[in-house]
Amino acid sequence: MSHDPKAAKAGTRPGGRSARVRTDVVTATLAELTEKGYDQLTVDAICHRAGVHKATVYRRWGGVDGLIADALALSADQPWPIPDTGNVDEDIQLLAREVYTTFTDPGLRTTPTALIGAALRSALGAAALSAFFTARHQQAAEVVTRAVERGQLPAGVDPVELVRAATAPLYHRLFITGEPLDERAAHRSAAAALLAARAGLFDAAAP
Repeated sequence: MSHDPKAAKAGTRPGGRSARVRTDVVTATLAELTEKGYDQLTVDAICHRAGVHKATVYRRWGGVDGLIADALALSADQPWPIPDTGNVDEDIQLLAREVYTTFTDPGLRTTPTALIGAALRSALGAAALSAFFTARHQQAAEVVTRAVERGQLPAGVDPVELVRAATAPLYHRLFITGEPLDERAAHRSAAAALLAARAGLFDAAAP
């Protein structure tokens, strides 16, 4: 699938008739991507499933890469429940466990795995994926901010860096090395990030 320059304009935030049209098209994109994969993803099939005209999709999204990018943008906009147990160690463990569960549960993993894999196939998708993770990290950083206020972590800790360190090793296994991901790996990743934070390695003021 080649990158269509029109997608750069429309893929980030398509406007037009209604939010319902956007939701229908993105839903159809995710369904087709999950069933057929990126290489078999076509605008024709997406339009047929969503009940929209091809001209609408090409005008607003530019092609499949724009649709994939917008699926990530729409996902980033969705509310995400952040753990708040009162204990930062448990909260960070829950964040890591959510990644583990999402990408290992047969009933949950198929669509997000397909979406991330597809996003890595184009510059537009990769940019949208980066923006998605930026949004998620910033949302999850509230866990760390609360912990600092409670005195459970050093005042200078960078909240986003801690969240990133707790989850990045899991994504590395999933999408880079293909190594098995288990609960022990998720627990170890969260624990290591917390130890590093308490040792001052994520000090926001450090050079």
